[in-house]
Amino acid sequence: MAEQAQLNIKSIAFSHGGHIPPLYTCEGKNINPPIEINNIPDDAKSLALIMEDPDAPGGTFYHWLVWNIVPRNTINENDTPGICGKNSFRDNNYGGPCPPDGEHRYYFKIFALDTELDLAEGVTHSALVNAMEGHILATGEIMGLYKKRGTSEH
Repeated sequence: MAEQAQLNIKSIAFSHGGHIPPLYTCEGKNINPPIEINNIPDDAKSLALIMEDPDAPGGTFYHWLVWNIVPRNTINENDTPGICGKNSFRDNNYGGPCPPDGEHRYYFKIFALDTELDLAEGVTHSALVNAMEGHILATGEIMGLYKKRGTSEH
C-alpha cells in the first residue's frame, strides 16, 4: 500500500499546540472553530473529522465525529459540514472542550477518503474508523490545549 499523503491542517482560532479560545468550549458558545485544510488529494471523494481528548479520565473522549464532508479547504466556524456521529456526550454534533480538571489536549484529525461513507447519522467512533479502513488517502491533525477558567495558570 502506498504511503498516505499528509494534509496540512491549521486554524485561525489557535495554533498547533496553542490554547483553544473559550468561545469554542463549554464555557463559551460551544461552537466548532474554523479549520483550514490544505494538500487535499485530487482523487479525494470526501473528508472525515474526529475530534478527541486523549487526556480524559475515563479514556479517550470523542467530541466531534463528522464524515462525508465535501473536499474543500475550509470548515467554517459553527458549521455542520457533513453527517455527524455520536460523540462521548451522546449527541450527534460538536461538543467543545470541557475538561473536568487540568489542561487537556484536543486533536482535530482530518482524513481524506477515496469514497463517501455509507453510515447513518449517530454511529459511534468505532463504526466510523471501521468504515474508513482501506479508504484513507491522506491524514492531518491540529492539536489545541484547553483548561477551564479558574483553574488556569494564565
